[in-house]
Amino acid sequence: MRFVVAAGYGGPEQLVVREGELPAPGPGRVQVEVRAAGVNPFDAKVYSGAMGADEARLPLRLGVEAAGVVTAVGDGAAGPAGPVGVGDEVIVHPVSGGYASALDVPATSVVPKPATLSWEQAAGLSLIGVTAYHLLEATGVGAGDTVLVHGVAGGVGLSTAQLAIARGAAVVGTAAEHRHEALRGHGVVPVVYGDGLADRVRAAAPAGIDAALDTVGTDEAVDVSLALAPLDRIASVAAFDRGDTGIKLLGAGPGGDPGTDIRRRARLEVAALAGRGELEVVVAGTFPLDRVADAHRLVLGGHAGGKVVLLP
Repeated sequence: MRFVVAAGYGGPEQLVVREGELPAPGPGRVQVEVRAAGVNPFDAKVYSGAMGADEARLPLRLGVEAAGVVTAVGDGAAGPAGPVGVGDEVIVHPVSGGYASALDVPATSVVPKPATLSWEQAAGLSLIGVTAYHLLEATGVGAGDTVLVHGVAGGVGLSTAQLAIARGAAVVGTAAEHRHEALRGHGVVPVVYGDGLADRVRAAAPAGIDAALDTVGTDEAVDVSLALAPLDRIASVAAFDRGDTGIKLLGAGPGGDPGTDIRRRARLEVAALAGRGELEVVVAGTFPLDRVADAHRLVLGGHAGGKVVLLP
């Protein structure tokens, strides 16, 4: 097998491809031939040193989501959808070390891949999908709500908007103007961020905002949310330095609620919605493992316009 590691802490130049052997799966585990692996900003945080720089942890395996074909199963291997068998096409999340040509993982991390999704879409679905689901669950978004989504053109933002609309909510979202036409196609009412944002949101949602969901973490996003939405229905997956405001912080950052049970439960529902075409995964670019550093540079630029995926 081939796999990616961060040989040291720093930037994408630390990423290298190595080779190794994959053991036969033990009880309750499965072996997966990886067809695609999702790249996420979180992966870069792991080796940047932002989450600690303990040299004893090096080299670091990277990647929390992938998709592929089951090639071997251990005794009693069963996932959330039931027993797993050789030949099954699956989505793998959460996983440690997903940037690889093959994986040995707990069967509990495996859900069936919808036949309607490409490998690239399947590999990029889970993290953004379960994060979006967590945002909606934490703020109780449902039918009849009007929701403000900050960073709606990003991976998590667009998934949040689509899942909210699937629940019967209306969505107003902040994005650069060149993204607006595509966002309208998803049923989002787009507004440009920047000075005067609160007034533009009020004009777009004259009946008011019921919940505000932040995926970008800027002071503008938090301040406008506080001005327009009830405090108990404001959540962020990025503004971990604004916890003193009383907003809900979700995810792996300081003071965040990881929502482990919610996110695990969400995997089957998110996959089903994607399979029915109610949740689209926009793939912005694909790279072979050998160009993993280039993939990370695109993600770190902040304007990929969709998911970046590795193809082992």
